[in-house]
Amino acid sequence: MFAGARPFLRSCMPGLFLTITPNIHPMRNLFVCCLILLLPFAGSAQASELEQRLFELPDVAFEAIKAPEGYAAAYELRIKQPLDHENPERGYFYQRAYLTHRSFGAPMVMATEGYNRPSNRMYELTGYLSANQVDVEHRFFGQSVPDSLDYTYLNLRQATADLHHIRELLGAIYEQPWVSTGISKGGQTTIFYRYFYPDDVAASVPYVAPLNLDLTDDRIYEFLGQVGTPAIRAAIREVQLRMLRSRDEVLPLLRWHAKGAGLKFSYMSIERAFEYAVLEYPFSFWQLGHDFADIPGKAAGIEALLEHFIGVVGLDFYADGAMEAYASHYWQAGSEMGYYGFDTAPFKGLLKEIKEDEPTAIFMPGKAPMGFKPDLVKAVYDWTQRGADKMIYIYGAIDTWTATGVPVSDKVDALWFVMEGKDHGSARIRNMTEEQRQHLLSTLEGWMEKK
Repeated sequence: MFAGARPFLRSCMPGLFLTITPNIHPMRNLFVCCLILLLPFAGSAQASELEQRLFELPDVAFEAIKAPEGYAAAYELRIKQPLDHENPERGYFYQRAYLTHRSFGAPMVMATEGYNRPSNRMYELTGYLSANQVDVEHRFFGQSVPDSLDYTYLNLRQATADLHHIRELLGAIYEQPWVSTGISKGGQTTIFYRYFYPDDVAASVPYVAPLNLDLTDDRIYEFLGQVGTPAIRAAIREVQLRMLRSRDEVLPLLRWHAKGAGLKFSYMSIERAFEYAVLEYPFSFWQLGHDFADIPGKAAGIEALLEHFIGVVGLDFYADGAMEAYASHYWQAGSEMGYYGFDTAPFKGLLKEIKEDEPTAIFMPGKAPMGFKPDLVKAVYDWTQRGADKMIYIYGAIDTWTATGVPVSDKVDALWFVMEGKDHGSARIRNMTEEQRQHLLSTLEGWMEKK
């Protein structure tokens, strides 16, 4: 249960096995023995002090969870947040976050997650910085939801104010420099958080984070038209054409697949989902770095083609479960953050369910109308080019989302790493060259020292 009052603590000393080497001086033996005996108590004392300090924070409930190896303690937090930070009387909800504690003297990494966080996840940056970490679930995702989902309150100003409130609360405990980071939509959140609250952190490290400038950003089409080789792009197009031309064979097999997978289609028909998946195929192929060698040749049977297709994009993304899970994400895309669409020109006469010339990849909750306003994203874009210092952007050169990434600017004190051959899941610090990694970490540590 969560600690609404001071939790009842139970601690025990772990088993200890100590071998004494005879040729070591007895006094040194005694010192080593005492040191080893004291280590568990040091960790226990830190956890006890941390719980006391968490207990003293307003609007924070906490429950101890298993700490990752090398950390003194970890907690699942519930933080009371107003629905509207400018008008707190309009109600509140509890935001889920995970706090992982190394020491009070270590820096803090705030992971600005863009979706739900069902469990604690350690980010690689936390390890590189030997830092503490707080991983924050986004408002209106997972368990961080009010009793009634009024999407009026799901906007970037409110979402970043949530992060600022957490920063203020935990900043009373963790006084060393803070760094924010996030991956994909979490990376977007990191950028927007820094825009609204530039002094909250010493630096920001968004990974594979797009900054879309329109409801359907045309830079996606430009990227897909040049990534890879002409032969690879032709093979990808052939898969799309063959799937559509073979719909009478494919759809019965897909219905059996959907039934076996427990997929339901009430938001859209399975026929329409099939067409969307075909249009999505090249985006997913490059985003997740699939191997060109795995694309079935023209001589491959329809079942081999379908197995490959499902492995790359599939239908689950368009089924009811995903529509519900990503409803809040689509709301943000359709109102403030923009997204991407599909070019149907190459498939004239082959699409029976999708009639639009440029259908969007956004599926608004309840099929609500989109009220996209580009003012914020364009303001943030301009800021990244002229005023966003101490930012480190990490992208994969073959990741589709790099198409709408933040462009390099020589007018800011920032770093860009566009990693050759890396995709949405592999563009990470651990996969950099040693020279790149050292440059990133030394620059970041220098910024943190100046904070």
